[in-house]
Amino acid sequence: MKHQPWGESQPSDQMALDFTQPADAPGHPGQLSLWDVGLGRVASAPISAPAPAPAPASAPAPATPVTAPVPDASAQLDALRADALGCHRCGLRDTCKGVVFGEGDPRARVLLIGEGPGQVEDDTGRPFVGAAGQLLDRILEAVGLRREEVYIANVVKCRPPGNRIPTPAERAACRPWLDRQIELIAPAVMVCLGASSAQVILGDELRITQARGRWFDYNEIKVMPTFHPAAILRDPSKRRPVWEDFKKVKEALGS
Repeated sequence: MKHQPWGESQPSDQMALDFTQPADAPGHPGQLSLWDVGLGRVASAPISAPAPAPAPASAPAPATPVTAPVPDASAQLDALRADALGCHRCGLRDTCKGVVFGEGDPRARVLLIGEGPGQVEDDTGRPFVGAAGQLLDRILEAVGLRREEVYIANVVKCRPPGNRIPTPAERAACRPWLDRQIELIAPAVMVCLGASSAQVILGDELRITQARGRWFDYNEIKVMPTFHPAAILRDPSKRRPVWEDFKKVKEALGS
């Protein structure tokens, strides 16, 4: 089935999608326990004893090792979430309602990374559920992906006041949570939504207008930078480039 750009009911060069509301948001396995096997000592019969040679004694069988189950990604993400909910590494936690950790398939092949929660996300505790999130859902559907199949997270887990761009210090403070999410999910592809996300993953010198649509590598994970859905709501001309970028993501998943 050939997917068409989302929101298009007319030929592909006609953009019919219309959002009247502005975007609200700019948007680790446990070790197996070691086990010891104790071998019993076998006493030898005295050499001078006339008794017949004793039957060979066999060492006791090793005890069956009891190994702790290795927690799967879902359990470890749940534990990580619980830790993150109490995080106060930066001042953002003092100015928002709560931590928006992330959600989705813990074994997702695609990890979407945004900038930070907006007001709707702060209110609900879920990432990308405002206007930009609704558009993101439509983008995913347009290329044959469902929200339940991917994992969605942000660079920072708490809403910056007024939805401002997170500072370098705030991004650095929150980076360990994102790094652990990436490690546990181990996606095949990461999509960086917006400049802030792409710069955190690929370097501060990156310019989203030049980098979008190009493949990069991050610890053997393919990375596609693209515009943030909120940028599309402000400038509909960005819809076509984002559509092309997500088609590349879908093609990479099939390769």
